[in-house]
Amino acid sequence: MKAYLINPEQQSIEQVDISGLDDIRSLVGFDTLESDAIGSGGDQLYFDEECFLRGASGRFQIDTVIPVSGKGVVVGTVRGGEALSDVTTGLDDLRNRTRFS
Repeated sequence: MKAYLINPEQQSIEQVDISGLDDIRSLVGFDTLESDAIGSGGDQLYFDEECFLRGASGRFQIDTVIPVSGKGVVVGTVRGGEALSDVTTGLDDLRNRTRFS
């Protein structure tokens, strides 16, 4: 399914294909995942739950969601977050809503 990988070190957002949570864990680089909704269309931002404890370099923030340290993955969800689906947010829209620091 279609998702976006956010890499704050490179200040980049790119489309990636994933098949499930294991791919998200691999892209983020850690097994401890947390997620936050971004917008009302069911898209979720997945990131390392312990990102600030690990001291990952690079940070980003989407809209008013808490800032994240390290990589993140945006993917769609269905059935109240029970299953993953293609991301619905457009890539340009996400780029415009993301700030790197």
